[in-house]
Amino acid sequence: MQLNTLVKLQALGTERDEIGQPLPTGWADVADLWADIRYQTGMETVKAGAEASITRVSIRIRHRDDINAGMRVIHGGIIYNIKAVLPDVARKQHVDLVCEAVNA
Repeated sequence: MQLNTLVKLQALGTERDEIGQPLPTGWADVADLWADIRYQTGMETVKAGAEASITRVSIRIRHRDDINAGMRVIHGGIIYNIKAVLPDVARKQHVDLVCEAVNA
């Protein structure tokens, strides 16, 4: 496992108002992680009348239990939305993050 790319893991802010409703506070940094980014597919599509490219990647990191779909990874100015988390259940050595980057 060659983890040679430094990435930033982020989650939505968790602040709540006085009645317990989540506040839209934006993204909060969770950790800087070493990763291996592997590009799976790429395609072009039209979203909201504008052409966009969608890149699907697999990002492998060391094993962690605190990652879920809905978080995101940032590398080189590109935001990768985590769509699925695939842990190495048997050996607990790594986690593969199935991600998608949409660039207009």
